[in-house]
Amino acid sequence: MAFSPPTLGSQTSDSPLLKGGISVVVPVLDEVDNLPLLHQEILDHVGTMDRPWEVVYTDDGSTDGSREVLRQLHTEDPDHVRLIFFRRNFGQTSAMAAGFEMSRGEIVVTMDADLQNDPLDIPQLVAKLESGFDLVVGWRRDRKDGMMLRRAPSTLANLLIRRVSGAGIHDTGCTLKAFRRTLVERMPIYAEQHRFLPALALGSGARIGELVVHHRPRIHGTSKYGIGRAARVLSDLLSVQLVGSFVRSPLIYFAVCSVPFVLATLAFVTMIAWTNERVSFSNQWGQAALLIMSLFVMTIVDFLLLGLLAELIVRASNVFGRGTLAPLVEEGRS
Repeated sequence: MAFSPPTLGSQTSDSPLLKGGISVVVPVLDEVDNLPLLHQEILDHVGTMDRPWEVVYTDDGSTDGSREVLRQLHTEDPDHVRLIFFRRNFGQTSAMAAGFEMSRGEIVVTMDADLQNDPLDIPQLVAKLESGFDLVVGWRRDRKDGMMLRRAPSTLANLLIRRVSGAGIHDTGCTLKAFRRTLVERMPIYAEQHRFLPALALGSGARIGELVVHHRPRIHGTSKYGIGRAARVLSDLLSVQLVGSFVRSPLIYFAVCSVPFVLATLAFVTMIAWTNERVSFSNQWGQAALLIMSLFVMTIVDFLLLGLLAELIVRASNVFGRGTLAPLVEEGRS
């Protein structure tokens, strides 16, 4: 699915799927005071849903004692608590991808470990998902964060993502989401792309819904996010948009990239044809003209060859394995 960082003490992921079950995937980074409270709330609201469930905690290199708390939670409830420990900090996206790989439920719910997401919303997310959606995204309409460092940048980022991706989601940065397993298995993520999951899902034809959820002020610990992440968000947005637009026909993308060089070559040839001076490739001007045209032609050929190579890679990935944005199909179709 995605790059798997080295782990320590992870439970194996070869267990059978939980039929009709729910997997709650929780990335963790230095949340020692929040974990016991969070797990109790998950137990209260997910454990009482009368269906199989589990919670997969991915510790992303915590140094504050979170690992010891997680081990204690697993000791107290080994049937429902599964753990993944990264050797160092790899970021929330990698932690989430590892949790996806480890999860066994037919429905996968993601949430933060800082207690700002409310486990009380999980039953409503699952109910909406089962009403005919492949992904339901939480909308923190009444956020409890600071205006300048959190809410204002998030609002601008959401507006930009909504315009560029076409996903139509108000709060793409909300970690509280519910997925069908068939969607999670077709959606590899990396870098900071966890916030673009709705846009990636849209590329596979997923039905996406939205649900207003609770958002609570942080009580313990400190936020791991800041305005400095804006550059990474913008670069990942560009990456997601390019992948979503051109992954099914990369040759077109590289052909478009070669258009400026084609136009430059034609303009250069036209200029030479209309010049009053006789061009001879034996003099300095003629040799420079020949060199420039040769570079343009070689660049065009390189772009086309890269496009053909990309086409082969995409087709091979679809033949021998799941493609990056493998399309979803209706259940029960032959």
